[in-house]
Amino acid sequence: MFLRLKFSTQLKNKQIYQAWFAVMLTIATLTSCSEDTGSLGVFPEQDAISTSTATFGILSNDLLNSIAPANSTTCFLGKVIDPETDEAITATFAAQFHTFENYAFPSKESIVTDDGFLCDSIEIRLFIKNTFGDKNNPMKIEVWPLSKNDDKLLKESETFYTNTDLWQYVDESNGPIATKVITATDYIMSDAQRASKTYSNNVRIVLPRQYGENIMETFYNNPSSFRDSYSFIRNVCAGFLFRTVSGTGTMLNLEVSTMNINFRYKSEMYPDSTLSALCRFAATPEVIQCTQFESANLEALIDNEEYTMLKTPAGICTELILPIDEIYEGHENDSITRATFTLTRVNNQDEDALDDDYALGIPKDLLLVRKKNLESFFEKHQVSDSQQSYTTFFYDIFNCYTFENISRLISYCQHEKEADMKATGMTEEEWEAAHPDWNHVVLVPVNIATATDSYGYITQVSVNQDLSLCSTKLVRGTKANPIKMQVIYSRFIGK
Repeated sequence: MFLRLKFSTQLKNKQIYQAWFAVMLTIATLTSCSEDTGSLGVFPEQDAISTSTATFGILSNDLLNSIAPANSTTCFLGKVIDPETDEAITATFAAQFHTFENYAFPSKESIVTDDGFLCDSIEIRLFIKNTFGDKNNPMKIEVWPLSKNDDKLLKESETFYTNTDLWQYVDESNGPIATKVITATDYIMSDAQRASKTYSNNVRIVLPRQYGENIMETFYNNPSSFRDSYSFIRNVCAGFLFRTVSGTGTMLNLEVSTMNINFRYKSEMYPDSTLSALCRFAATPEVIQCTQFESANLEALIDNEEYTMLKTPAGICTELILPIDEIYEGHENDSITRATFTLTRVNNQDEDALDDDYALGIPKDLLLVRKKNLESFFEKHQVSDSQQSYTTFFYDIFNCYTFENISRLISYCQHEKEADMKATGMTEEEWEAAHPDWNHVVLVPVNIATATDSYGYITQVSVNQDLSLCSTKLVRGTKANPIKMQVIYSRFIGK
């Protein structure tokens, strides 16, 4: 059948569109009367998709993880007693400082030197993100300069871990550069000042004036030392190590550290005035910041029959054994379209008895990563790819963590095994014996940084191990009572 429409030249665009719509509707109506339905987009029977579901069990156990990459944008300082182990956790940190490229002080002639010093004062500010423990507890801290010698320098090419002995990078020649007794709450400031929206809680440590003098003199003698952070660290200031030498009961989570040099100078624009200036160098992601943790007795917390643990900093992870062989048994030609499971948190019976200041937090975000990739994931600064690694968060309403779909991981592991068996000629039993962790994944508490583009699309920028004081228990998956995983299969009926 052939239809032809003749349009008047006087029809408007809207009328043309309406006419074409009528043509298409007529064609569809006439075609639907035919016994041949192929042209309507109806799939032949052999291309129809069927689905099925099944439930499998996941086994879980504890995994000690006392070593973790320590490079981070936040640092920790202090000493507290872990309420779960009754052992001390001590945090010491080292920080380098970043300089803007080709930074320059005002000309030496313009510096006001009433008492012969170029520098009026120099200080370090440790800005506190949050505090674990007693905010009024006095702590005595020492500040030690890091060494600029090449054999003791904190180098960008190295990977630092939470058990790295940071003392080996210290310049011990002249003792600590500063010592101070502090509290997490700065009582030098008034209540009104601390309550101000512009106030950021911080610890102020004054350094010897001569140290700031040396930094400024270095610039005037060799401006190229301030060319970039690489030169600054090797020729001007290698950074500092901060450690607690007395006082137990407080752990500071530090968001950023800065070194500030105060001086005065004359400006050609205001020749009759003396201007006050502050030169600020900050510990930023461009330079090294790392924390060393010391703790003990974690072994006493693992292998409970009812639960596994997640404990930070760098303490205990939960390992899962995925039932991949069982999932594919009888479904070798099926696709795994969905695989979801939930990890239920065990409430701590002692939570109500603990002071809020000493209650360990619940890990907010979790990373699921293949056990074989655990170290490289953090060392290479990766983010989750929804194939060999996934992230989720704590659902406080339901008291659980849920992974909505790890089907790509299951398929990846299975295909990897099949390809390697074919390449090596191994039997399935031989291959699995040679690769005992092929279906093992690890749950790690993490901190996730994201960015949102102009279209509102959110992407992960970084995924780092959570080094704060957190702990929680998860219902253990055993053979008698495994963690339930729901799997949905799909296949073409004709195959």
